[in-house]
Amino acid sequence: MTNYLVLIAGNIGAGKTSLAERLGVRLGWKIAYESVADNPYLPDFYADMRTWSFHLQVFFLGHRAEQHRRMAVHPSSVVIDRSIYEDAHIFARALHEAGNMAERDYLAYRRLYDFVVAALPRPDLLIYVQAGVPTLLERIHRRGREMEKGISPDYLELLERFYEEWLVAFDLCPVLTVPGDALDFVRYPQHLEIIAERVQEKLAGREAVEFPDVEAPHAR
Repeated sequence: MTNYLVLIAGNIGAGKTSLAERLGVRLGWKIAYESVADNPYLPDFYADMRTWSFHLQVFFLGHRAEQHRRMAVHPSSVVIDRSIYEDAHIFARALHEAGNMAERDYLAYRRLYDFVVAALPRPDLLIYVQAGVPTLLERIHRRGREMEKGISPDYLELLERFYEEWLVAFDLCPVLTVPGDALDFVRYPQHLEIIAERVQEKLAGREAVEFPDVEAPHAR
């Protein structure tokens, strides 16, 4: 039986972790998470982004590269919460554009990133959870993480623009875009089932049918 390496990408609050957890259980896959709790640079980064942004991004690069390589040879299919590619094309780029990563640090990081990524196995599928800023803000508020309280609509819009530009040129594997505004896979199992079916179609080499227009059932 073929084992797959599937990555989930998306803006802050899009529901990547929730989708990874539910897809992993639904399809019997191993779930791999991004390293946040054990990242030694996060407290320093949030206190002084410009000083610590390069260190933070290098830590994430090493962690995700090691995770990606290890999961690519795992004896079962794997779904990874966030991709290594987003670190450079979305978040390091945003830090640089906002003036929180110096030009020389950004160029040094991108050179290292390109070298590392070129040696990694290609994934079998990238799932992109696309959601509008109002949905993202509502979900960020709902989960109530202290470090996310200062995230602004403008920042989310900037990241969304970077995601769109990145995905236009992304050609390492097929991409399945999940309409996160319409499909609430956390609250409604039937929405998760729709996504699971589309994922299996893509992995089987069939062009996935468009997602249907769905509405969340009325709460009882």
